[in-house]
Amino acid sequence: MTPDPASAPGREPDVDLLVAGAGGGLAGALRAAQAGLRVLVVDPDEHFLRGNNTSMSTAMIPGAGTRWQRACGVEDGPERFLADIAAKTGGTAEPVLAGALARLSAPLVEWLADEAGVPLHLVRDFNYPGHSADRLHTLEGRHGSTLLRHLHARVRAADSTYLMVPARLVHVERGPADPGGGLLHAVVEDPGGHRETVTTRAVLLATNGYGADRAKVAARLPEIAAAEYAGGQFSRGDGLALGLELGGRAAYLDAYQGHAALARRSRTLVGWATIMHGAIMVDAGGVRFGDETRGYSEYAAALAARPGARGWIVLDRRIHDLCLPFTDFRQTVAADALVWADDAAQLAARIGCPADALSAAVAEQTALATDASTPDRFGRTSAEEPLHGPLAAVEVIPALFHTQGGLLVDGEARVLDREGVPIDGLFASGGAAHGISGHGAAGYLAGNGLLPALGLAWQAANVLAGSPSAPLRPGTSQVAGRSAH
Repeated sequence: MTPDPASAPGREPDVDLLVAGAGGGLAGALRAAQAGLRVLVVDPDEHFLRGNNTSMSTAMIPGAGTRWQRACGVEDGPERFLADIAAKTGGTAEPVLAGALARLSAPLVEWLADEAGVPLHLVRDFNYPGHSADRLHTLEGRHGSTLLRHLHARVRAADSTYLMVPARLVHVERGPADPGGGLLHAVVEDPGGHRETVTTRAVLLATNGYGADRAKVAARLPEIAAAEYAGGQFSRGDGLALGLELGGRAAYLDAYQGHAALARRSRTLVGWATIMHGAIMVDAGGVRFGDETRGYSEYAAALAARPGARGWIVLDRRIHDLCLPFTDFRQTVAADALVWADDAAQLAARIGCPADALSAAVAEQTALATDASTPDRFGRTSAEEPLHGPLAAVEVIPALFHTQGGLLVDGEARVLDREGVPIDGLFASGGAAHGISGHGAAGYLAGNGLLPALGLAWQAANVLAGSPSAPLRPGTSQVAGRSAH
């Protein structure tokens, strides 16, 4: 579609919703299309199906109180999820958004399966740090690119949705005939510099955070500034800037998701499932330096502070096999990033660290796995089973995946102005919104990226499809009678 750039007062808008960002924003585009709304999606990355943060994720979506949990006898619900968020963030997560996302998580996951055609299942083989119940849902391969392809296919099949790729949203303003509300005028630019103005009832800023802007990262996140950036190249804070121009307010700009398990050789994700199944991490000298299970996000800064800012994840064949369901891990294996040896001493020789140090680290794991009552000097409480030879090590470096702070939004994804009043027609999701991870990296729970990315986009469409006096809530059916495409 090439929207009509005319913007005469009183004319119908070109579209009902303009979505800036073809990652989690596609959930909002699809939900709006199902409600009979006309939707335009713009994204500057022609390779968005494998180049944005949604596509790079492990496709872990938390849902508290889903039918998959009930079928497995897992007791969970929004209040328990909210308590886990509060515990992980030390009570610093913004409560309105945290509560809203906890409540909509289960309806979102079930909508993804039932209406978006995503073949989800409940992850039961291990728990990520901070989740007190099995509530993460994923799909075969456990990779975001598969999730995104499902959403993209449904969006492309909807008659009322249009994609302009590559194209970037560069400006939004209120129409001259609409001083207090009405249509938004969105300026979209292609790589050649050609601009079009699109009139729309609403704009959803789903452009992720600012992780690709190294200057902003250095200023706001100095502890992780030197780490590898492993996110989308177009995550430069565009949504944040546009929202601020329209009177929005920013919050939690010091929040981010780090990761301590990026393979140095292949730049693929080893994954924290290795750790949760009993692997350990040592620094370049073969020494453990903390409780690895406390969280992969905060452990990135801990790894960055070690000599050479690098380390090794040490695992065995059992752990290797348990992690093969992850596409990322299989890619790491295929890249020959794992070094194998018969025992700790031989492995130390192969990776170039002191044998006594690595042997001592493995012995600590063995003691913990053999007798959980034996206190670990760093407070780690579980290791599943003792490491048995042959052993493998994969060299890892710290990484920044995405920022978690952004525009302050309410529980319906509406961007708030400096007085806390929703800005008419303006929504934000994912890394463009302020998130639920509190401050820094330690508050990040697995799924804290995808839940706001998918959930807030979905909720923005729900609100836009409902009447202003009674916006659509998760689990209601206000749009059920409208035409779906």
